[in-house]
This record gives sequence, C-alpha cells and structure tokens, in this order.
Amino acid sequence: MKVKTILVSQPEPKIENSPYFDLQERQKVKVDFRPFIHVEGVEAKEIRLQKIDLTKFTAIILTSRNSVDHFFRVAEEMRFKVPDTMKYFCQSEAVAYYLQKYVVYRKRKIYVGKRNFEDLSPLIKKYKDEKFLLPTTDKVKPVIPGTLDNLGVNWTQATFYKTVISDLSDLADVYYDILVFFSPSGIESLFHNFPDFKQNDTRIAVFGNTTIKAVEAKGLRVDIAAPTPETPSMTMALKKYIDQVNKGK
Repeated sequence: MKVKTILVSQPEPKIENSPYFDLQERQKVKVDFRPFIHVEGVEAKEIRLQKIDLTKFTAIILTSRNSVDHFFRVAEEMRFKVPDTMKYFCQSEAVAYYLQKYVVYRKRKIYVGKRNFEDLSPLIKKYKDEKFLLPTTDKVKPVIPGTLDNLGVNWTQATFYKTVISDLSDLADVYYDILVFFSPSGIESLFHNFPDFKQNDTRIAVFGNTTIKAVEAKGLRVDIAAPTPETPSMTMALKKYIDQVNKGK
C-alpha cells in the first residue's frame, strides 16, 4: 500500500530546514506532528519534599534541554541565585549550546560530552570531589544512575519534571498510513488513549531498540526501524520505505 500520510509523535520542528519538510515536499506525502507525551514541571514545594537544597551542590549534570529549563525554573522559584562557580556537565553539544539561554557561556565552567551519557564519565570522574545534582524526569534511563554509581561520585537525583501522556481523543477517527514513535512512552500513550488499537494496515516506524521492544510487547508489527547503518536517521528510513512502496505512483 502506498504512503500518503504520516503522523510523527513529536512536536513540529521549529527549524525551517527540517528533513521532515524536505521529505514531505520530495515524496509528496503529508506529514503531521503531534506529541503523544509532554513534559510538566514539578513545583518547588514538591522538590523540597525530595529534600533537595540547591545550595549544597557544586555541579549540575544536564542530560537534555528539559533538564536545563527546569533546573533554572526551579532555581528561580526557590529564589536561588546560581553561583558563577557552579560547574555544568552537559551530555551533548546541543545541551551545552542551549545552556546559553541562561548563562554567559564564556564565564562559566562547562564540560561537554560527545553524545551518550557514558561519554561524560571521564569528565565527571576528573571532578569527583564535586557534589553533583542530576535534575531529571521521573523516567530515567538506567544507564545514568548506573554510570554515576560506578564512578563513585557524590551525586543526588531529583525529579524536576515529569513525562505526561497527552490527550489524543481528537485523533480517534483519523487514519494515518504511518505512525512514527521514538520512545516506549509514545507506545504507552497510544494504548492509554486507544486501548482497543488495532494495527491492521497502519505501518509503524520506530527509533531505537527499546522502542522496538515496546512495540513488539504490545503485539504490534514494526515496519520501519532506525537507526541502521544504511538509514541512521528516521527521515532516511522513511524515505527508503516510501521509495519502495510508492513506486509506480
């Protein structure tokens, strides 16, 4: 069956040159975006109940833009002036770049990993005498606390924001040829909103092994998977699939 419509379970990209827009134009398909999950901040009073005192920490570990936003939001709510001496350990360049929204980059001590959390290990280990705060979501990848425990550093995890299932009831009677998922939470949201969901002719595209497992655990079929050596991005995987099934269009 040919592909005409795609629903990506994420917010619409804010950049004009997103590969999704290129895919839509070149492949003549309609691509819609709808976050199946969203993030909500935890109030400062809840964080105090977690026995978190921001004055006790000398370094912050930031794994995403959300962690950056919510750390500074909570600091403001608690009327905590982040000292210039605070060290920031960012999981990737993208997170470090985003940090500039809140601090003067050249005047701060910022340490950047390559991409995965494990890449931060040598940097964190180098400053093992610091007191680290990990402001994070309620759903943390096990590799993060595991890595920090193995390093033997003084660290504390605190839930600054939560992943919440979005209301998708308006999509009940809407059909898409392809549904695109990037996390097990997206699959959880699908079945929370539509407990009787049947895949039938809908193609499911997934990114990452954990998402594949979540799809298969629900008895669904994975039709498009990324990353692979041939298709390292989701848009490349979608293009390859559409090229195959839309031949002779």
